[in-house]
Amino acid sequence: MNNQHRTGLGFAVAGFALLSVGDAVVKSMADDWPAFAVAALRFSLGALGLSLLLLRSEGPPAFVPQSPWLQAARGLCLAVASVCFFSAVYLMPLAEAMAIAFLSPVLTQVLAGVLLGERMERRVWAASLIALCGVAIVLRPNLAELGLAALLPLVSALFFALMMVANRASAGQGSALSMQVFIAGLCAPLLIAGAIMAKVSGVPALDFGWPAWDVVARCAVVAVTASSAHWLVYIGTARAGAAQIAPAVYVQMLVAIVLGWWWFGDRPDIYTLAGAGLIVASGLYLWRGSARKAPGKAQSKALPMKR
Repeated sequence: MNNQHRTGLGFAVAGFALLSVGDAVVKSMADDWPAFAVAALRFSLGALGLSLLLLRSEGPPAFVPQSPWLQAARGLCLAVASVCFFSAVYLMPLAEAMAIAFLSPVLTQVLAGVLLGERMERRVWAASLIALCGVAIVLRPNLAELGLAALLPLVSALFFALMMVANRASAGQGSALSMQVFIAGLCAPLLIAGAIMAKVSGVPALDFGWPAWDVVARCAVVAVTASSAHWLVYIGTARAGAAQIAPAVYVQMLVAIVLGWWWFGDRPDIYTLAGAGLIVASGLYLWRGSARKAPGKAQSKALPMKR
């Protein structure tokens, strides 16, 4: 590995680690504001900041999407995935929610075969079975304790995978920045509408008031860290290639374990570590097969761009 590749890998590791820092900040708001309201504010701030950058760099024409309905589908998938993941980290240890969310790269491969007609190889099915075994191990104690709420990270992984399939379908329809603006700009109003509907529903558990200043500040921190993380991963990919930096995504798991233990006192048990190990192993197995087939491009379509 030359110096450029090492530098690119360093950028990617920093970006993925920063995503987990943002997830920990989200979890810190569990007792202060509901997850759907946090998601709405976070993506509203993010969409505003990204839109200003796009306006300055590319001008008004960049805000016109080529396929509006496809961009709307991306925004809807991101909205559902984000609310479910934020809710999951509210209810579960950060490492456990993160472990189940890592099912999304495997689901992306499966759904791409079903929805886009991509060839389904045996290694995809093998990785899917391994990952599902890992998810079952991680979920086992949580299902008994939380009930169906323990499935929230699984729903998040499913909709994130659907979003990645939509990303594949929309490839080449704009710059990296404009594609981020489209998805965040369509996700934010959906989340705002959902938050308003929850507030006026009359259900006490869904009611909420104006956020405290520190909640707004933490949502801004999440928006900035997420955007910065995506930029770092993009720089890393440009310097080292997607195949080189793809395994770095799993640094998120390590950072989530450390932050969950240090910040929230969530010490992962042997079941969480074993299940997470199987899920990570399945993702690395898929990556290794892709890297052999297409050096420099493996997993480029499965890199994260949410939260």
